[in-house]
Amino acid sequence: MNRKAVIFLILVVFMCSSLVATAEETIKIGGVGCLTGGAATFGISVKNGCNLAFDTVNAEGGADIGGKKYLVNFIMEDDQGSPEVAANAFRKLIDQDEVLAIIGAVTSKCTLAGVPIAQDAGIPVISPSSTALQVTLTGDYIFRTCFTDPFQGAVVASFSYNDLKAKTAAVIFDNANEYTKGLAEAFKENFEKLGGKVVAYESFTDEDKTSDFSAQLTNIKAANPEVLFLAAYYSAAALEAKQARALGITATFVGADGWDSPELVKLGGEAIEGGYFCNHFSPEDPRPVVQNFVKKYTEAHGQTPDAFATLGYDTALILVDSLKRAGSMEGAAIRDAIASTNLECVSGKITFDENRNPVKSAAIIKVENGKFVFQKSVQP
Repeated sequence: MNRKAVIFLILVVFMCSSLVATAEETIKIGGVGCLTGGAATFGISVKNGCNLAFDTVNAEGGADIGGKKYLVNFIMEDDQGSPEVAANAFRKLIDQDEVLAIIGAVTSKCTLAGVPIAQDAGIPVISPSSTALQVTLTGDYIFRTCFTDPFQGAVVASFSYNDLKAKTAAVIFDNANEYTKGLAEAFKENFEKLGGKVVAYESFTDEDKTSDFSAQLTNIKAANPEVLFLAAYYSAAALEAKQARALGITATFVGADGWDSPELVKLGGEAIEGGYFCNHFSPEDPRPVVQNFVKKYTEAHGQTPDAFATLGYDTALILVDSLKRAGSMEGAAIRDAIASTNLECVSGKITFDENRNPVKSAAIIKVENGKFVFQKSVQP
């Protein structure tokens, strides 16, 4: 063999070994969320937040696991807001991509379809934004970064009764959606415990296909409540608000984190002005960790981050922190590390309780002059 052939073979061997080393230094993290469909802004924001966190980690050399750095390959699947599609996405990430953990899904109904699959496979899941109480009750591999529907419902009920001084309230919700149903139940229970009266409790089925709420709102108008709890995602809440005002309902609108989208104001216009909702963070929070994140996100995406972007970012960093503390790629070790999290995040200092739900504060936001304005922080 001549000298040139020998040199060529050496180069080939070197290049192949480099490729193997690169492959060994990459880990896969899955993501599931609604990148299309009626709640698409939520999923896109979560994806953007996760990407910002993982890009930052990779720029610093990768995630440290057992003393070795690994670049993160984040694989985000679109569940289209469909539980059936979400279940298939979980299976694909686990069986084909062989991810170490999954961030998602974004909406409760999709997360509930996917987490039993991950639990059975021993793959840790952290949902950034699924607030339905049942999510983490699926099993010990399932966590969330957001607070729960019962907590949100209690916060909004307390704010309505104590801050807005309302003594009567009405509720409208989607009876087929665990998220809106859970919010409605928690609000009613807590508002009545405080001494208030729920004078109308109206439901419908499938807000993705419903555009006429006149029957429910006519009953609500007759009850003349001081506040109206729109337990809905932003698109339905905006439509409900416009139809309510058109019918002459003068109640103050209140809601939960499903309102958090720029589309709420675009779709609701003047009708949603003066409304209040419970949320996971405010970009007006002066803490350095918040302001640094807001600056980075705005530079990357040209807009102020919403709560879903923040929760995606926090969830990604919690997962990287857990991998570092676990020092292992085994599902059980990662699960145990997530459970012992004690990390200062953008949405607050996060620890997990015995049901793998976070212990952290909530923010009350007002829709004022087409903007979301921070009102107060509420401790758990």
